[in-house]
Amino acid sequence: MAPTPAPPAPPDEAPPLIRKPGTSWPDAWQRSLAVASEAFHGDQVGNLWAGTWHRDGHPQPAASPVDGTPIAGPPRLDADAALRAVRASLDQHRVWRDVPLPERKARITATLDALAAHRELLALLLVWEIGKPWKLARADVDRAIDGVRWYVAESDRMLVGRSPLPGPVSNIASWNYPMSVLVHAMLVQALAGNAVIAKTPTDGGLVCLTLASALAAREGVPITLVSGSGSALSPSLVRSPEIGCVSFVGGRDTGARVATAVADLGKRHVLEQEGLNTWAVWNFTDWPALTPQLRKTFDYAKQRCTAYPRFVVQRDAFADFLAAYLPAVRSVRFGHPLAVPDPAAPLPDLDFGPLINATKAKELADLTTEAISRGAVPLHRGTLADGHFLPAQDTSAYLPPTTLLAPPPSSPLHHAEPFGPVDTIVLVDTEAELLAAMNASNGALVATLSCDNEETFDRLAPQIRAFKVGHNAPRSRGDRAELFGGFGNSWRGAFVGGDLLVHAVTQGPTPERLPGNFPEYQLMP
Repeated sequence: MAPTPAPPAPPDEAPPLIRKPGTSWPDAWQRSLAVASEAFHGDQVGNLWAGTWHRDGHPQPAASPVDGTPIAGPPRLDADAALRAVRASLDQHRVWRDVPLPERKARITATLDALAAHRELLALLLVWEIGKPWKLARADVDRAIDGVRWYVAESDRMLVGRSPLPGPVSNIASWNYPMSVLVHAMLVQALAGNAVIAKTPTDGGLVCLTLASALAAREGVPITLVSGSGSALSPSLVRSPEIGCVSFVGGRDTGARVATAVADLGKRHVLEQEGLNTWAVWNFTDWPALTPQLRKTFDYAKQRCTAYPRFVVQRDAFADFLAAYLPAVRSVRFGHPLAVPDPAAPLPDLDFGPLINATKAKELADLTTEAISRGAVPLHRGTLADGHFLPAQDTSAYLPPTTLLAPPPSSPLHHAEPFGPVDTIVLVDTEAELLAAMNASNGALVATLSCDNEETFDRLAPQIRAFKVGHNAPRSRGDRAELFGGFGNSWRGAFVGGDLLVHAVTQGPTPERLPGNFPEYQLMP
């Protein structure tokens, strides 16, 4: 009798991942010091005001969401110091507004060239400070540079008959797009003849913004960059009479307080706030085209203002939708943005890394558990075992993709933007139900309606309360000439994008009604 063959040897296990050499936080920090030593003082980041870097404020501890590595924390100023910085910015503004446009263009262009020269370092800082995957971090830097170059080229036309504001523009922005939203806006505001002030976001982006601001300040661009709590700095950055315009990007609660302040003062303002962006499916059959689009919605863990966390689906089409959706969500790749199998390997192509911090990850995980306990149906629940991690690394800021059907009305997931990789699906039977579900948050920035019939889209789209509505494709904030704004509570003040961004921070012929969403009127472009 022939002997029983031995079972095949198990395949060798893949070697543990390592962090890509040269990408550690100390590497990024030392490179930043080498590029802009004036902005850093030993292990502390400076505040920039009156054209000088100051070692003031009270540094706060901070940790990277990537793996808990300690990183530089914000040097928080108190209210009196912030007021001095604002008054110094007004002095800069009175000089800068008279600098001829050709000179302003030259200085902004020199700044963009410097940013481009340090593109890789700025992207690496974004990875460590806010957890962006490498590909998305580089794209954030590139969009800032390329976008402002377009404004430089178009500025002669845009600024005909317009003048700078009476005072500097104050920027209070969220942490998720430090370069392509905040630095982009600051440089365009300066190009238009204004001094600019920015508050570093509380949750991340400090060193990246500091490096970018240092490169701009070297070229004589009048930038003020300060750190501090919203409660301490808000009286100076929002209510000070020196401020010519307030530009805010963030949540509705904080935005509402800012809106009240600027309305009381009659101050120019641009307030971009959250809204529940929805993607609806109605009388639709092109399912193969939908799957890759659905996966793209998970970019950066849906931590952006134009993410799509809510799907409104015709009940009769739910089985087909699920067959297109589940392969998309199951193919999502997440994990440590700098983990590689060997030193020579390229950085991983991930859909997302961590959330901004462990507190946010726990908050969303708890909301998901609570929604399920109240009747939501879990359609997909990823696990950390699916992630791309270093051995024994801290994963407390990571949340696997999750999908819930029919979140209960009592859950915040029913009506609010989660700002994380949690999708909710609502089933509807009529067009009236579809529109009600799409308009659940009283205004949004973007929406999409997937339907086969063009006439159906043309009839329903005007009833969707979103600034941009896509037909069978997602919409985004957009770059260059594309306009951007929001409906309802998702936006207050002047709309932006293209010529409107310049118009929002300059004065035109009197009287002038800017396109926007104001208490006394709403004017579409």
